[in-house]
Amino acid sequence: MPDEITPELFAQLAELAALELSPEESDYLRRELNSELRAIHELERIPIPDGVPLASHGVTFTPDLQPALRPDETRASAAAEAILKQAPEMGEGYFVVPDIPHTEL
Repeated sequence: MPDEITPELFAQLAELAALELSPEESDYLRRELNSELRAIHELERIPIPDGVPLASHGVTFTPDLQPALRPDETRASAAAEAILKQAPEMGEGYFVVPDIPHTEL
């Protein structure tokens, strides 16, 4: 099976994405992408019987199977004081963040 992503196409995609890649990096990533596409095409060849519903993932979580959500709990961190000591400015146990000037768009 020939590569779907040719060196020319990859160069165009890398330029559109503003990526700066060495020739070795470009060749490696192009080979990896082509390998992934071949794997996808192989999966597409697996026959799926009619009536099989589409799934977003392999495990269906119906309400009776879905694990219960745990309650949110606030807990003080033992490292909080050490972390706050690193801040350039702090007030009332919080980081003080300077205002960011905004301009109208």
